[in-house]
Amino acid sequence: MSAKTSSKGRHQTMAEKADIHELYEESVQNVENEVIFLRETFSERVGRVAHTLREDFCGTASLACEWVKQGPEYSAVGVDLDPSVLEWGRQNRVGRLQTQDQARVRLIESDVQTVETPKVDILVAFNFSYWIFEERAQMLNYLKRCHAAIEDDGLLFMDMFGGPESQEETKEKTKHGDFTYIWHQAEFFPVSNHMKCHIHFKFKDGSKIKKAFTYEWRLWSAPEIRDLLLEAGFSNVTVYWEGEDEDGEGNGEFTPNARGEADLAWVAYIVADK
Repeated sequence: MSAKTSSKGRHQTMAEKADIHELYEESVQNVENEVIFLRETFSERVGRVAHTLREDFCGTASLACEWVKQGPEYSAVGVDLDPSVLEWGRQNRVGRLQTQDQARVRLIESDVQTVETPKVDILVAFNFSYWIFEERAQMLNYLKRCHAAIEDDGLLFMDMFGGPESQEETKEKTKHGDFTYIWHQAEFFPVSNHMKCHIHFKFKDGSKIKKAFTYEWRLWSAPEIRDLLLEAGFSNVTVYWEGEDEDGEGNGEFTPNARGEADLAWVAYIVADK
């Protein structure tokens, strides 16, 4: 039977043939740029080279794998609760590394609130995943554990988004080659800032993957996270704001900014010094 046909003999749709993890990474992540930002920011702030990294909520561990490609002195740990996505990462990300690089990536199936790992230079919580901690006490406990998990001159990197549009129930579509990425803010409750978001994919042949990913988070603000980080023991917290190109769109370059801009929608990094 042809690989292009289903068990019923018909041709598979693009949605049926697609891999949601590949689609997610193409739509959302740019690990090459993230590694550059991590490396350069650490060097600027700390004055030395960072070699060890822990990626919390690592999912497919694409960032951890990109980190170790820098050379034999670099190592990474990825932590995630989902065994299926970790196995996908082992097969499709770690497994594609050079043999000598594979040994320097360790993936752990565990809860980031309780996991114990050797101290690292950089701890990363990206893709807004830490927003799963909706209660203040739970978030503070997690940030205290991050503080304990990094070296004395280590840094914690997180990202966040905001702006008035982040509180709307809306859909945003972005075209990527043969498919369209759809970010769907399905529910938002202003009293708690609880939000439910989905990622859908639509393909050129009209087929769709609905709710490929679903997230339930609290929409945290920058001042809230900054204050919690300081309460958790971090000595300094800096927000890195994205610059704009000539069309007023984000240019992917992030620099320290104590005030930010009153944009309708924005994405920023938060960097905390131990």
